[in-house]
Amino acid sequence: MPVPYSSASSTEIVLTELPSGPSLDPAPTAPAADRTARPAPGRSLPPAAFWRDLGLHILIPFFLAAGMGLAYLGAFHQPEPNHMALGVVGSGTSAQVFAQQLNDAEPGRLDVRVVEDPETARHLLTDRELSAAYEPGSEDATLYLASAASATTAEVAKKIFQPIAFDQHLPLEIVDVVPTNEHDPTSQGLFFLLVGLSVGAYSSAVAISAVASRISILWRAAVAAGSSVVIAGIGVVIAGPVYGVLEHSQWSIWLLSWFYVTTITLLGIALHPVLRKWTTPTLTLLFVMLNFTSCGGIFTAETLPPFFAALGTFWNGAAWLHAAQSIVYFPGQSFGIDVLKLGLWLAGGAVLLVLTHRWSVRRTRLSDEGIRVREDEEGIAA
Repeated sequence: MPVPYSSASSTEIVLTELPSGPSLDPAPTAPAADRTARPAPGRSLPPAAFWRDLGLHILIPFFLAAGMGLAYLGAFHQPEPNHMALGVVGSGTSAQVFAQQLNDAEPGRLDVRVVEDPETARHLLTDRELSAAYEPGSEDATLYLASAASATTAEVAKKIFQPIAFDQHLPLEIVDVVPTNEHDPTSQGLFFLLVGLSVGAYSSAVAISAVASRISILWRAAVAAGSSVVIAGIGVVIAGPVYGVLEHSQWSIWLLSWFYVTTITLLGIALHPVLRKWTTPTLTLLFVMLNFTSCGGIFTAETLPPFFAALGTFWNGAAWLHAAQSIVYFPGQSFGIDVLKLGLWLAGGAVLLVLTHRWSVRRTRLSDEGIRVREDEEGIAA
């Protein structure tokens, strides 16, 4: 029926009732129950796929945190002598008894032997067969050290023999047979050069691997060798002319460093087709966690736990550092065994590069063949 409408102008307007039929509302409103049932944007839980991807990616930093803690604290938290080679300068029964008393007092920690005279002690320290030698006298005592081999080992030797000299009422004189240069007072400059070379090496391996699929295996090896030349050169320039850690033999250290960096780069490129995103964590495990803790740059094998001391007998970082110390601080000392170890590591990297390349090619071929078979089956079915 009509609905009257009154206005201020007293004009009467009559609205006719619309016939029943389809609604003219262009956007029907959803029932209130439906609107309240939907979660507010940004408040719903992420889907299961997100949590799965997050779990896979977050494993890498968890792995690095656990690995770095276990490696560094495991190796360095409590350094103590472990079959530390020491000498007692003297002759006769008294020297033999004194050496045996030291061995009995620290079983498994000290390996003390009698040395005939100071010249022999100096020679053994120069050859790195002894870590320290103690010479008691009638009025004073002398402790012979080689801080260039390891300043921390020298400090451990001081802590062993200073109380002994005090108990014997002998003033102790310290003689550094092989000191470091003035720009490397802690004898750890070469170790930190090793750190720079290692990080540059595995970083370049990851960078090259990102584009390596576009080039042949020979070009990959060539690029690895070329980038290693640059990384080794950068390290030697910084350690030599910039900071003075290397006062001589820069070319020899550069060649040795090139050898070392090339090995790590080849290994990284070889591992990438198999490990993919786990390549960097794996290289960090091999050449940071295990490498830096076993090379002897902070604490030598004589003050490390047995596991890390054993690693240092064949790991490439320990071989590089021992050879570099021989060149810089112990001239004339043979380091052929160290070069042999580095060569075996390099050969292993080259072999692994060939094997993973063949594996990658075979996997790609099988994948292509599988695609063609599926296409043929689909064509037959059609």
